[in-house]
Amino acid sequence: MYEITPDILLRAYASGLFPMARARTDPKVYWVDPDQRGVLPLEAFHVPRSLRRTLRRNTFEVRVDTAFEAVLRGCAESMPDRPETWINEEIETLFMALHTLGLAHSVETWRDGELVGGLYGLALSAAFFGESMFSRATDASKVALCHLVARLRAGGFRLLDTQFITTHLSRFGAVEVPRDEYLLRLEQAMSPPRGQFYCDSVSVSEAVASLASGSSAVSASGPRSSRHSSTQTS
Repeated sequence: MYEITPDILLRAYASGLFPMARARTDPKVYWVDPDQRGVLPLEAFHVPRSLRRTLRRNTFEVRVDTAFEAVLRGCAESMPDRPETWINEEIETLFMALHTLGLAHSVETWRDGELVGGLYGLALSAAFFGESMFSRATDASKVALCHLVARLRAGGFRLLDTQFITTHLSRFGAVEVPRDEYLLRLEQAMSPPRGQFYCDSVSVSEAVASLASGSSAVSASGPRSSRHSSTQTS
């Protein structure tokens, strides 16, 4: 069995492939290239009315990249509605390495100092590959998704890849596209200009407020870089 390195993983994502294991305990990693690919159009992201109220109430504190490993392990946990996971130890190790390189990120929801939900994914050029999410409180992962979309909008990203479609993601406007169309979108997102995940915190806050109000408007001012926005509170 050949070794999968972070560089090989990055090349795979850039060409349209992504890794999965058949089970948490399966040591093998398989490359997946589905006929139909899930994408969540950033310009058409839909926030259900009840979730807009949750965003406006600031129910959770939202942070970015403060507990990446904990989010990764939360996503790999067995849940009542998800008894098995595709995240094995090798995938965990690879994504920890990508996080160290500043390419893999987590969006986290906290309540009373406790991590209650979040998601993680990979940012390449102007594409973000959403990997998985978990929730230990009502709406915790949904709020994390809204904040991710707000950050990607503010940072000038052009593609949010969800890999597959679930009923949960469909409520937010996720759609399936044929492989050829996905590869075209990916090629466009991998071309300049690059997205900025650590973008201006004011722009992110404005984007969150826009989602909470039900507006689909996307800022046209362009991303403003700021490492200080790595922790975003709501």
